[in-house]
Amino acid sequence: MEHVSSEKPQLNFDRKEYSDELLISLYTKMLKPRLIEEKMLLLLRQGKISKWFSGIGQEAISVGVTAALEDDEYILPMHRNLGVFTTRNIPLFRLFGQWQGKATGFTKGRDRSFHFGTQEYKIVGMISHLGPQMGIACGIALGNVLKKNSKVTTVFTGEGGTSEGDFHEALNIASVWKLPVLFCIENNGYGLSTPTSEQYNCENLADRGIGYGIESHIIDGNNILEVYQQVDTLAKSIRENPRPILLEFKTFRMRGHEEASGTKYVPQELMDYWASKDPINNFKEYLIDQGVISMDYDMQQQSTIKKEIESHWQKTIDESRVNVNLVNELNDVFTNVTFEEVKPENYKNKEIRLIDAISEGLEESMKRYNNLVIMGQDIAEYGGVFKITEGFVEKFGKERVRNTPICESGIVATGYGLSVNDFKAVVEMQFADFVSSGFNPIVNLLAKSNYRWGQSADVVVRMPCGAGVGAGPFHSQTNEAWFTKTPGLKVIYPAFPYDAKGLLVSAIEDPNPVLFFEHKALYRSIRQEVPEGYYTMPIGKASVLKEGNNITIVTYGAGVHWALEVLEKHDHEISADVIDLRTLKPLDTETIFNSVKKTGKVIILQEDTLFGGIASDISALITENCFTSLDAPAKRVGSIETPIPFDSDLEHQYLSKNKFEEELLDLLAY
Repeated sequence: MEHVSSEKPQLNFDRKEYSDELLISLYTKMLKPRLIEEKMLLLLRQGKISKWFSGIGQEAISVGVTAALEDDEYILPMHRNLGVFTTRNIPLFRLFGQWQGKATGFTKGRDRSFHFGTQEYKIVGMISHLGPQMGIACGIALGNVLKKNSKVTTVFTGEGGTSEGDFHEALNIASVWKLPVLFCIENNGYGLSTPTSEQYNCENLADRGIGYGIESHIIDGNNILEVYQQVDTLAKSIRENPRPILLEFKTFRMRGHEEASGTKYVPQELMDYWASKDPINNFKEYLIDQGVISMDYDMQQQSTIKKEIESHWQKTIDESRVNVNLVNELNDVFTNVTFEEVKPENYKNKEIRLIDAISEGLEESMKRYNNLVIMGQDIAEYGGVFKITEGFVEKFGKERVRNTPICESGIVATGYGLSVNDFKAVVEMQFADFVSSGFNPIVNLLAKSNYRWGQSADVVVRMPCGAGVGAGPFHSQTNEAWFTKTPGLKVIYPAFPYDAKGLLVSAIEDPNPVLFFEHKALYRSIRQEVPEGYYTMPIGKASVLKEGNNITIVTYGAGVHWALEVLEKHDHEISADVIDLRTLKPLDTETIFNSVKKTGKVIILQEDTLFGGIASDISALITENCFTSLDAPAKRVGSIETPIPFDSDLEHQYLSKNKFEEELLDLLAY
């Protein structure tokens, strides 16, 4: 039977040279989360809390690991690691406030249980997707390597989480980059109700370290002294010799995945076996046997902790419900930033291509911010597939210009981890299409970070995108609509070199997550006079390229140039306002509305397929806000509802460019 030994269960405690004070400290640190849990389970039955994820039987891991680390070393726990939070001495009323959605918690009532982080206690909480936690640890550890501060980063996952791709991506990144990370697997027997035999097909999860060239160890997760001794020894070693280590803690989950799940699917023999290996009861008996503590001392400690729990719980109950304030909710989606325009130090211009402008924007930012790291596939010596970062390694070094394995999700999460550790990150998607492999950390880590726990996500994701180059379905998408729907992300999409350089610099300055779209077909086809040096532009401000009275054309990216080509063809026939949005989120609705109220007609052009695109929202906004000014229905023009084909004739048929002129003339004649 899984997780059951034929031998009589026994925890062999070896105190080595540890003082009585340390042994007592480890015991009381385990006792505290156990007593808190017993209180929470009682409150759950009384209907006073809504949900609980129990770590009963696993306290030795959380406590032993945390106690072995330095207080300023980051820990990334999961939802059964209450002992991490209590060992870091977070006041109980703040934990209770978090669980009850009170203002004294860490997320202002916006998230529950252990879904929070706190820089004060160097803890980064999980999201329900589990796996991205591992990549965040890689980013924090990379920051420590760059700071040369000899710190260890520790991250937890369960045996179920090791099946996720993010787990494997993170181990590979950490191994290739020799990052000082302790990867801790709590192998507790079940992923909800699924036993380990249906989760993986190897004897030990620690064996997976071999495939990644990572040192690994198996630890009895119910033996507090073994946990503490092993982690303490390994952490000291990592501080001297930075490298990742994989730890598998053998333990068991004594209660349901969460309390509503129950444990009926677990054989009673298994429950009895692991109950006999309870980490707290066994260690208490050992301490009493060794004369370190007495029964009276234990009762006194329990009484003291219970009084603390009751006092802090009452404080939480007495606290009023979180204040519902719409302004605060909206304002907290993004980290507050005040734009300060930086003008070029000299106004010497040179004519460069869009691709050169992006390269210059990156280079100027790398010069200004020593804490800026660029990551992406083939971006170092090779200079990227589009050669945008060519020569950067010689200028800034491989520590800051980093080739990555092919693992978009892990690298985006690593970028977030860098931000947590006070760095800026630029992540290059080799093609915007590949962002689908990194979608989860963008929309669930980066986008929600400031709203959830006030942590900025200082990450720019560069997105080479667009059709017109015969690259087919997997290298030609313009997928901005995937992200304009997500609160917490900024989306920039320039059409000209001047804008591209200034907006990229501004995006890197901005502490919020930014998706920066770069149209591949414009890289080498569009040239413009661009100032040398460092300058910024406001994010969220559209550009009026032409002014007219008969119609408003709203577009962005390649669509700007398609619209200008049509207007040039009809130079004396059409008087139009041409609005280049430049930024899709935040959207400059004021410029759009003012133009539409002036002209009375509007056509919105996008390269993306029509349904569900940004043009649909702009059309709806215009209808809601400018209806009485319209002389015709707002018109949308997008590409046909198919994937992007490879053949040039099929691609021509696909693109909205092919029908824009006809739709424009029809609307003018309405």
